[in-house]
Amino acid sequence: MRLQRRSPRCLLVIAPHPDDETIGAHGLMTRLRRSGVMVRVLVVTDGRASHPGSTIWPRARLVRERRRETRRAIRRIGVTAADVTFLNLPDGSLATEMVAARRGIATALRRAPKPLLVVAPSLDDSHPDHRVVAACASASRQPGISWLTYPVWPAGIRLRGRKALLLSTQERLVKRHAIRSYRTQVGCIADDPGGFALTRDQVAAFSRPQETFVALRR
Repeated sequence: MRLQRRSPRCLLVIAPHPDDETIGAHGLMTRLRRSGVMVRVLVVTDGRASHPGSTIWPRARLVRERRRETRRAIRRIGVTAADVTFLNLPDGSLATEMVAARRGIATALRRAPKPLLVVAPSLDDSHPDHRVVAACASASRQPGISWLTYPVWPAGIRLRGRKALLLSTQERLVKRHAIRSYRTQVGCIADDPGGFALTRDQVAAFSRPQETFVALRR
């Protein structure tokens, strides 16, 4: 996939939850960072709703750990903690915080160096928080900024008009390792049977040989 004729100065990846940036755009972030492009990540929610029944991982501890997981995963591809912003909005009830989400996204857009490429969730995503972030991002679009959207749920979804970024075998393996490094999301929390955990099949779908994007045009 050829993203555009001229490389952006900065890539901004907007993630509804901690780990969506890695699921949606790990390969893209890696390649652009290696080519000298600045990479920034905006995580909209705090991720606290994944294990509401855990006593070992109460809300505050889970939020702290999900932040650490995000910083660790993207630090390995050269993105520093200073380039990650957490809006800390409520996971699972983001529809009640659309004004705050839109304001946070608009601020990130304003502060990012230009020319800018923004990667945001797809409006066709089945997760309600993702659709809220997609709507807020779309409402914040500005002239002169390039936009791509990425799908997450359901895992393996294919979108009409998509562009494929083909990953090498090594890039795919590194991405799979990065996804699995979010330990709170792959089964390390055992005291909440109703909590969220990525299955082996979902991890495989999220680390398939390509990343999928759809270009948005005004």
